[in-house]
Amino acid sequence: MDIETKIELVCRPPTDEVLTVKQLRSLLQTEEHPIAYNGWEPSGLVHLGTGVICAYKMKDFLQAGIKFKAYLSTWHAWLNNKLGGDLSLIKKAADLFRHSWIALGVPKNGVEYIYSDQLYDDLDYWSKTIRVAKELTLRRTRRTLEIAGRQKTEAHRVSDFLYTPMQVADIFHMEVKICQLGMDQRKANVVSRELGERLGFWKPVCVHHHLLQGLEKPSIWPIPKGPERKEAISSAKMSKSKPESCIFIYDSPESIREKMSKAFCPEKAVEFNPIVDLAKHIIFREKKSFRIERPSKFGGTVEFQSFQELEKSYSEGKLHPLDLKNAVSDELTSILEPVRRYFDTNKEAKECLDIVKKAVITR
Repeated sequence: MDIETKIELVCRPPTDEVLTVKQLRSLLQTEEHPIAYNGWEPSGLVHLGTGVICAYKMKDFLQAGIKFKAYLSTWHAWLNNKLGGDLSLIKKAADLFRHSWIALGVPKNGVEYIYSDQLYDDLDYWSKTIRVAKELTLRRTRRTLEIAGRQKTEAHRVSDFLYTPMQVADIFHMEVKICQLGMDQRKANVVSRELGERLGFWKPVCVHHHLLQGLEKPSIWPIPKGPERKEAISSAKMSKSKPESCIFIYDSPESIREKMSKAFCPEKAVEFNPIVDLAKHIIFREKKSFRIERPSKFGGTVEFQSFQELEKSYSEGKLHPLDLKNAVSDELTSILEPVRRYFDTNKEAKECLDIVKKAVITR
């Protein structure tokens, strides 16, 4: 595969940003199979963002011939007191994450799954963590706390300040050349770019993907243009801690339909509309065209050949929110059918799902 095709796969939506394309090209010219990674706190059920969106990028990277490491950061979840700080339950959630991506079609043997315990028994890892920590001020570290789902004012324990140095150390200890994470992890990745060469490592390429919006109305609406904008956008992202505002990849067709029927979908508004967001980043990723069936008295069945066509029609009021909701709901039900089948037939996966479903999700 030629370099430009590989770059196209890496940059393929839902990728939002690459730091930088020039550096990515240089890396791919010098290394045939560089290592990329994404890392997650296993802290509950898997929704469309963690599941489908992340699976898309894993597949893109594998197709480009890039080695991919899926880092299931059980210790970060423990530091962040996810699932009540129960490490055994967090590890069960990590197993659930692994099964979820396999169910979504990520090649079982194509991705290397790494759990925190595999790194943290190595004293050299902690040496890297300390070296990173020595380069960071408290003020700078506070500014990175968004990566842990916290605001700057929420850091009250010493463990809160370990999060970023450990995440940056993860990158260099796993020999990662491409960080492929969500836009919410950008601050830690930028730290790794700033410190890498200074510490005798390298400057990793950072590929950040889109974060799906939650189904509920944002806490601030309309989204402001001023200083509050960033916080408003961040609070609007899909979160497993708000089960009514997100679609889990295991949801039944009835549950998907019910959640979608209640979803925020302002008429004619395409920006920060969660249903339009799903159509753009999932439906049109899966399909070249999108068919929406409706009664003839409401315009009859219509088929869109691109997201741009759908966007234009919706913004002009030619497509009703309910018709869009119903069509997206049907498509999601179809896309997630293999996942439901996998968890119905795989005993180990079903056991993980049942255990995590009973757990109390803490943020």
